[in-house]
Amino acid sequence: MQIEEVARLIVDCSYKVHKTLGPGLLEKIYESCLCYELERAGCEVKRQIPVPIQYGDLRFDEGYRLDLLVEGNVICEIKAVDKHNPVWDAQLLSYMKLKNCRLGFLINFNVPLVKNGIRRKVL
Repeated sequence: MQIEEVARLIVDCSYKVHKTLGPGLLEKIYESCLCYELERAGCEVKRQIPVPIQYGDLRFDEGYRLDLLVEGNVICEIKAVDKHNPVWDAQLLSYMKLKNCRLGFLINFNVPLVKNGIRRKVL
């Protein structure tokens, strides 16, 4: 599947989940439902992927997990919050660098209009 097709499916499925559930639920619920919709659309989706950090000879395996990895090359970080924190953009970009992914989405479902909760990042 081409990366732009994957991107379109992520946005379409995010709209579907938000339209069905609305805002105000837990992040885990949105993550599960988005994963379900993406798999129904034919995407391979992995959840809660560990992100090891290599620094010289040091390796850190603990602590960091990305929410969804779609088709092995697009990262989705899911939020359900009232207010955006810019550190999440930086975190997504770091995950993208560490996993060698060129495209990522930060999706906040706790908004009246999901289009205002979707942030696309490209390396």
